[in-house]
Amino acid sequence: MKDNNIKLVSINELLNEHFFIPNYQRGYRWSRQQVKDLLNDIYEFSKKKHQDYEFYCVQPLVVKEMSDEEKNANNLQVSDRWFEVIDGQQRLTTIYLVLQYLQDAIDILGLPKQMYELEYQRKTKDFDGSEFLKSIAQVNETNNSHIDYYHMSVAYMTIKEWFCNSKVNKGDFCNVLLKHELDNNEHSQDKANNVRFIWYESVEEDPIKVFTRLNIGKISLTNAELIKALFLNRSNFRTENHAYLKLRQQEIASEWDKIEYTLQDDEFWLFLHEKGYNRPTRIDFIFDLICEHNSLKLAEEQLESIGSDDFRTFRYFYEYFRSNQASLVECWKLVKKYYKVFEEWFKDLELYHYIGYLILTAKTLKIGERDDITLMPTLQALVKKWDDSADKHSYLLFLKGMIRNIISTCPPLDFQYKEDGSDKSKCRPILLFHNIQTVINQNRSQQANEKYQSGQFYKFPFNLFKLEGWDVEHINSNTTNQEDNVDTQKEWLLNAYVSAAPSVQESIGRYFDAADEEKDTLFNEIRNQLPKSDDWTQQEKNRIWNYALLDSSTNRSYGNAIFSSKRRIIIGKDKGKKLAIPRLTRDKKLQLGEETVATSSFVPPCTKQIFMKYYSVSLGE
Repeated sequence: MKDNNIKLVSINELLNEHFFIPNYQRGYRWSRQQVKDLLNDIYEFSKKKHQDYEFYCVQPLVVKEMSDEEKNANNLQVSDRWFEVIDGQQRLTTIYLVLQYLQDAIDILGLPKQMYELEYQRKTKDFDGSEFLKSIAQVNETNNSHIDYYHMSVAYMTIKEWFCNSKVNKGDFCNVLLKHELDNNEHSQDKANNVRFIWYESVEEDPIKVFTRLNIGKISLTNAELIKALFLNRSNFRTENHAYLKLRQQEIASEWDKIEYTLQDDEFWLFLHEKGYNRPTRIDFIFDLICEHNSLKLAEEQLESIGSDDFRTFRYFYEYFRSNQASLVECWKLVKKYYKVFEEWFKDLELYHYIGYLILTAKTLKIGERDDITLMPTLQALVKKWDDSADKHSYLLFLKGMIRNIISTCPPLDFQYKEDGSDKSKCRPILLFHNIQTVINQNRSQQANEKYQSGQFYKFPFNLFKLEGWDVEHINSNTTNQEDNVDTQKEWLLNAYVSAAPSVQESIGRYFDAADEEKDTLFNEIRNQLPKSDDWTQQEKNRIWNYALLDSSTNRSYGNAIFSSKRRIIIGKDKGKKLAIPRLTRDKKLQLGEETVATSSFVPPCTKQIFMKYYSVSLGE
């Protein structure tokens, strides 16, 4: 069994080879930006001073040598060596297009003129990629006759435009790609060929399986991972002191890992963000902020050149590092400054709660017609105001002003909400802030107690809150039950059963087994054994004082249960238990649900206090 072969191969070493593009490969699809990125990278590499044997790497080219049978089957010249391209055909095609454009300079310099051959399995009467590429030097506009021709011609036109606009000398660029100065030094070939592919030759493996393994579920590099390479690139340190350079590389790598580790903590991360961030690295968002604010002060023409795709942030930093004013030390200080700001917010009692509230509310608030209110709750705006504030006190005044603006968008406290509950979500910002300020006040009272030295006892868990959906729920049920027939009596008793004493639960069980003519009498006996509820009018039930925040799953599981039933369920949830509400079977028998482990045990502090009768002992049944 032969081993798979991996090595570095220069462009020169590819010129006599033949490459076969199989049907399972997609067509050529590189964008203008990807083509320009490759050209810019090679050109920037060529301008820098390098140690001996350094080179520019064009990333992997994965191939498998074809057998004579495979060549015959695809009408290929058997006497030639052909490689099936498993991965890397986009890069291989782009380099081919660049070489085609540089043919006149190659002739003048006397560099190798031979071109590697590309042959496509999916050749049809409408598509012959090999012939189109060979004649592409005659293309002066995009070709729309076939989707692959279109992308190939767009890439070729982009190459022409890049050389024209950048005024890069074609001969110098050719030397980078195909430099061919051979002497008797054993390393001369290494010095001469500065652009190389990582060549991976698969031996005796099914090419389609290799392709699938390489491409299905592939995670592309994030902006942060590409930017990290810039920060650790030795040429960006601008120093010849190798000991200092190595030390700074280690420091940056260590500090980078610390920042990423902290951001991976959901308690910290979800204080600043919503759930659903799907990038594998989280430090990206700091670089995004720097790019959005243009904190590195790039010129207007530089900003225009970075594009608007997913790698815009990487190109922002790339443009910075290639400019004359670039300072790696100052750039890294800026990254750490942003992180330190978020860390200080997270650790400070008031900043944590007020900023967390503003960020959270910015995602859910619907101002409606109140567009005269100026709100600045976005993370970017909060960072900018922090930089502009003279001290923490003035920043806190700003935060409180923003919160007052948000609260002013809610209906007044005596507002009459609709009976169907369609507008009760309007008071959500007030209910949420009530929870936030309650936590702040409790901590302040504990700080004032000389017996305790700890400065903080409890923080509102924004991470848990953001993992749930939240409803504005009636405390005292909005439904008025007259209990004047068997069906309404059964509903009332089902809700009452959860919080009733064992003796009453036994009576409720007998009710469901009793004959219809006995039910009224038994119901009244049970009703008299239970606490009497306060009589609230329908208008009183639809004021803000009868509302609380409760997670959607718990709220919708108990429907219009009476207060005592809700209270028992919420206490159980706070203990990490899910208590099922009794149900009726098809034959009208009482069925008790099993107690299970709750998926979430978080209950907002004010909601908990309401159902613990913290605010009023007279409320409830």
